[in-house]
Amino acid sequence: MTHLPPSERERALIETARRVLPGGTFGNVPGDLVIAEGQGGRVRDISGNEYVDFLLGSGPMFVGHGHPEVLAAVQEQLPRGTTFFANNEPGIRLAAEIVDAVACADQVRFVSSGTEADAYAMRLARAFRGRDKILKFEGGYHGMSDWSLMSLAPRRPGNFPRPVPDSPGIPASAADEVLIAPFNDADAAEALIRARQDELGGVIVEPFQRLIPPAPGFLARLRAVTAELGIPLIFDEVVTGFRFAYGGAQAYYGVTPDICTLGKIIGGGFPLAAIAGRADIMALFDRETVGSERFLMQIGTLSGNPVAAAAGLATLAVLRRPGAYEKVFATGRALMDGMGRILRDSRIPAQILGEPPLFDIVFADTAPHDYRGVLRADADRARRVNRALREGGVLKGESKYYVSLAHDDADIAHTLDAFAHAIAAEAGQ
Repeated sequence: MTHLPPSERERALIETARRVLPGGTFGNVPGDLVIAEGQGGRVRDISGNEYVDFLLGSGPMFVGHGHPEVLAAVQEQLPRGTTFFANNEPGIRLAAEIVDAVACADQVRFVSSGTEADAYAMRLARAFRGRDKILKFEGGYHGMSDWSLMSLAPRRPGNFPRPVPDSPGIPASAADEVLIAPFNDADAAEALIRARQDELGGVIVEPFQRLIPPAPGFLARLRAVTAELGIPLIFDEVVTGFRFAYGGAQAYYGVTPDICTLGKIIGGGFPLAAIAGRADIMALFDRETVGSERFLMQIGTLSGNPVAAAAGLATLAVLRRPGAYEKVFATGRALMDGMGRILRDSRIPAQILGEPPLFDIVFADTAPHDYRGVLRADADRARRVNRALREGGVLKGESKYYVSLAHDDADIAHTLDAFAHAIAAEAGQ
């Protein structure tokens, strides 16, 4: 696949973006690319270049771009109304589907983004428990709130449990409300939870942290100690919800939290996310049930948006069909196996990290089991390989291959060919 240079139209758009957007981007991926359209497992840029798409809009397009059933559901809803700030049938039906699918979900409250969902989940746990501190894990991503941006990506990791703010503008006092533990170290996490139990409002964790699977028994230990001490356990499933299994990572790993957050897939490509959890905890959103003193206010103009909910319902209907997850896992395994063979032949130190629906290559001698292990990988080599892949017609983010139901054998073959060329260039350096 010949990579075309930027067209005059794309160059003009990039120049406009540099003028009107900070850094020339929306804050996500670099701004030297303007996507025009997507179909199935591929996207095209304004200049006409086609890419096998493993970015997938950062994960929401799990059934592929432009899925006909999702488009039909959206087109059916559009003339009926695009937002109401009130209960609507698609939103109610989507909530019911989530309750049926997700083990921890007795009830659901919708928001518009994963950041909102995680921020409200932490507030909900603090309100339920009547304690102020949240324990999170170093390297764990829980959106963009002040509490979430603590030790997400510290360049110089601090000493546990003191957090390191990841951004200017975060009040110094926020650091006093967050405790940090190492991911996949069950002994350290349990010891910290027990030592600070009287201060903890909740524990939040990505059951699959960025790319790092949980060590055997890690999630179960978290579940056991938090249940024993009555501390709400939150699974951030914005990424993993409906991706690893129809019931999410909690079904895939067999551990049920008290609260979870969901996003990406449940909106079918539209802005929609949710907090789901035990009825007695979710009751804090209902003034009539808990009274004014315990009532947790939550309002969002687009929460439960009917267009997003219709897209989410159609997406989940596709995923309920027999063989859907088997296909995604088979595609991911084919990519992982093929890349593994190419890496072994090259003798470049590298590890394939993750699960078939979501993985990446980490250029390191051993597989990282926590954030500090990821820091020791060769990030410059990863960036070079990603650039070469893009030149070869494969689009992915800085980290992660998001695999979709729409990726097919041709996409696999194209990706492995581009990957082989990228690794050969690295081996020849």
